[in-house]
Amino acid sequence: MAHIALADHTDSFFIPCITLIGPGCAKQAGDRAKALGAKKALIVTDAGMQKLGVADTISGYLLEDGLGTVIYAGAEPNPTDVNVHEGVRLFQEKNCDFIVSLGGGSAHDCAKGIGLVTAGGGNIRDYEGLDRSKVPMTPLIAINTTAGTASEMTRFCIITNSETHVKMAIVDWRCTPMIAIDDPNLMVAMPPALTAATGMDALTHAIEAYVSTAATPITDACAEKAITLIADNLAKAVGNGENMEARVAMCYAQYLAGMAFNNASLGYVHAMAHQLGGFYNLPHGVCNAVLLPHVCRFNLIAAADRYARIAGLLGIPTDLMSRDEAAEAAIDAIAILSKSVGIPSGLAKLGVKAEDHKIMATHAQKDVCMLTNPRKATLDEIVGVFEAAM
Repeated sequence: MAHIALADHTDSFFIPCITLIGPGCAKQAGDRAKALGAKKALIVTDAGMQKLGVADTISGYLLEDGLGTVIYAGAEPNPTDVNVHEGVRLFQEKNCDFIVSLGGGSAHDCAKGIGLVTAGGGNIRDYEGLDRSKVPMTPLIAINTTAGTASEMTRFCIITNSETHVKMAIVDWRCTPMIAIDDPNLMVAMPPALTAATGMDALTHAIEAYVSTAATPITDACAEKAITLIADNLAKAVGNGENMEARVAMCYAQYLAGMAFNNASLGYVHAMAHQLGGFYNLPHGVCNAVLLPHVCRFNLIAAADRYARIAGLLGIPTDLMSRDEAAEAAIDAIAILSKSVGIPSGLAKLGVKAEDHKIMATHAQKDVCMLTNPRKATLDEIVGVFEAAM
């Protein structure tokens, strides 16, 4: 699956200019923003981060370094184009020149959308697809509070179209944050369910990147380490949120998974999960976790070698197994891990309705994440995966 670049093919690798990982590193946000020339930052976050006082804490770090701040706590779960344009309006009204995102994937995606529009104008819907921006995005520092989405370091921005309820996948090298901050101190308070969902999201990133048709030796190395770290540490972090060793390990795991999929892209799990999030406003990580084993099984015929290797990375002794047995064991292990950390057993438990499968499958076929899946599916086959995941 992995390939070496040939004379007529060039692989690209996207990553923030600077990444800070470790307990307490969020305190450097103000100093780093100032070094980039910031004067007044819009802090994009969600209502939960504001209520917990975390937004005020980050604002304080910026104020200590002489920067002005405005807090926009309007990033909803599965952020919409409405959220983005409310943030654009506030950014412009308050004469901000910089953005700091604080939270998980929703806050980072909303901030990226704001950054694209404040710099390039138009409507966020204009940016759907691959590299649609024409000018550099408004500078962004992304401070992460979950260990899963890796949105703090990727070129992906997922925004829900409020009219169609379809998630728009914006993949643009210009919306990569300039600085990514992963401070496990900000993750200790994550409840077990969120820890589980975001951790399974990271596992999905690593696995989809590993079987992607755009995988490279660099993305393979990142995905392999991420899978091993998640297998060793996710359950520990779910079981005891104050286990700092596990929290730090999951910081690295989700970041490595982000490095993998940010460059090798994703597959059908994400293309389908985007529809579930858009239609039902469901948690992205949970949707990924439920779909993952079923998409893996669909892909098996096209990537058996890769899934067999994944089994070993998940800690399964495969010496006495055939390739196909190891590949099946990997899929079983994914389902077992998902169940062990409390992920619901099927989409029906999340309120998904069978009558929506076809329309969601239709939209999934248009998702950019479909392009690098190792096996191409018909509309009926995508519907079949939804049905199997119920």
